[in-house]
Amino acid sequence: MITRRHALTGLLMAAGLSAAVTTASAQDWKAKYPELVFAVIPAENSSGVTERFGPFVDYLSKELGIKVTIRVAQDYAAIIEGQKAGQIHIANYGPASFARAIMNGSKIEPFAIEVNKGGVKGYYSVFYVKKDSPYQKVEDLKGKNLGLVDPNSTSGNNVPRFALDKMGINPDTFFGKVVYTGSHENAVIALGQGTVDIAANWWNAEDDSNLTRMASKNMAKLDDYRIIYKSDMIVNSPYAYLADLPEDLKAKIRDAFFSAEKKDKAAFDKLSDGKNENWQPVDVKAYEPIIELNKFVDQLRKKSS
Repeated sequence: MITRRHALTGLLMAAGLSAAVTTASAQDWKAKYPELVFAVIPAENSSGVTERFGPFVDYLSKELGIKVTIRVAQDYAAIIEGQKAGQIHIANYGPASFARAIMNGSKIEPFAIEVNKGGVKGYYSVFYVKKDSPYQKVEDLKGKNLGLVDPNSTSGNNVPRFALDKMGINPDTFFGKVVYTGSHENAVIALGQGTVDIAANWWNAEDDSNLTRMASKNMAKLDDYRIIYKSDMIVNSPYAYLADLPEDLKAKIRDAFFSAEKKDKAAFDKLSDGKNENWQPVDVKAYEPIIELNKFVDQLRKKSS
């Protein structure tokens, strides 16, 4: 005869066994992954990335109970290749670089998407010129120098090339020179110094862009530049981890991300100067249009080569 006491004892034993299994499982992945590498695309200079992401990486280390090391990639391709080789466990991508990683066979999974104020999950590519320049539209810059960011940048290369093609412009013949600056900050700096006459960049809103971030660090003045082109909305950037990480570790990573705004608001706000809302879950389907964009730009390159 099974009494209430026996049933309760059984439940307690089962709960204890479940907790023991969970603890053992955690110990297993901690033994295999005593350290995780968290890599970030070079949207700004190395010290700026470290300062922005450092507090969050510290928070992530605490939440996971293991060391998390930040790595500022030299360029977008370094993150793509690093994750493909299994040397980067978690990565902050731009949409096009994530899509490129998928196209190149990287075994990765997106799990969180950036969210702007108002729940907006998108941003824009813009072309800047100096405010006192005579240029009013892209077509006015024939023979001038164009500043792009990186071949794997969404707002700094792929969307600009797509937009230029729609205008009937082949950048490699229309402009006097096409310069890859390496980062969004460098693109603005090159424009300010006169190295280029028009520069591509990312833009969320009047008070939220690479330019406003640079202005907050006294690296640029907002009034020195103006926008002459803004793209259609682009799906926001994802964070992705290696697909073969243990499922319970992936769950811990997701939980740490999605609870960051509440558990360490200062570290979370540092990532976007307080401009973003909490991450939301995302899957690879959200980036299928970007994969198609990459393929389109690849074809453009083949035609112009």
